[in-house]
Amino acid sequence: MDAILYIIAGPLFLISVAGYIFVKVRLRPTDPQLDEYYHELEDQHPEYAKYLKWSKLTFTAVIISMLLLLIAVVI
Repeated sequence: MDAILYIIAGPLFLISVAGYIFVKVRLRPTDPQLDEYYHELEDQHPEYAKYLKWSKLTFTAVIISMLLLLIAVVI
């Protein structure tokens, strides 16, 4: 069981961390007027909405893979 968790969680962790770093570096909105943009819940700036979606998704994958690695180490 431990080997299966290591095989699944190890690469998932590495890919998720690389994806998270990529999102933070390359997908960050570069619009200088983004701070002046009026945000409503329904109408978010498209670049910022894409950045937030991918940032949350990759961070969640990092957390899940870390929990799987923790379970593999403890059990």
